[in-house]
Amino acid sequence: MRNGNLLIERNLIAETCEEFRRQGKKIVFTNGCFDILHVGHVRYLTAAKSFGDILIVGLNTDESVRKLKGDARPVNNEQDRAEVLLGLKAVDEVVFFGEQTAENLISEIKPNVYVKGGDYTLETLPEAKIVQSYGGKVEFVQLVAGRSTTNIIKKLSSAH
Repeated sequence: MRNGNLLIERNLIAETCEEFRRQGKKIVFTNGCFDILHVGHVRYLTAAKSFGDILIVGLNTDESVRKLKGDARPVNNEQDRAEVLLGLKAVDEVVFFGEQTAENLISEIKPNVYVKGGDYTLETLPEAKIVQSYGGKVEFVQLVAGRSTTNIIKKLSSAH
């Protein structure tokens, strides 16, 4: 039996999730960059965890964050970002992914529930079709207004 939160190797994620299912656990999955952790992230992840027993976070690799957010990002490297996430009570597992979307990772995990922020809809979320194809649910969590890594960076840069 495992104790504590873990960083799971990508090649072991499907097997790990099968074990959770054998134990009768409801798997929740979300994904993102989680660069500079703030209260919005903590509330979001806590809400995500409320949909099931195990919360797995797909964490964008440094290279994929640069592609999504620009060359100045991430501020924190992927190992540091993973360690901070794993320190949160709500997060059980973290797995890195480098693709533009989490579609492949979702196909491997097959979570019972896929959670994203309220800035998405079923129509704008490419992963939704995959989740629905095997009977999973997609849930949206309202974001905390004004709380974002981008806003933190802007505030810091204007303080100089």
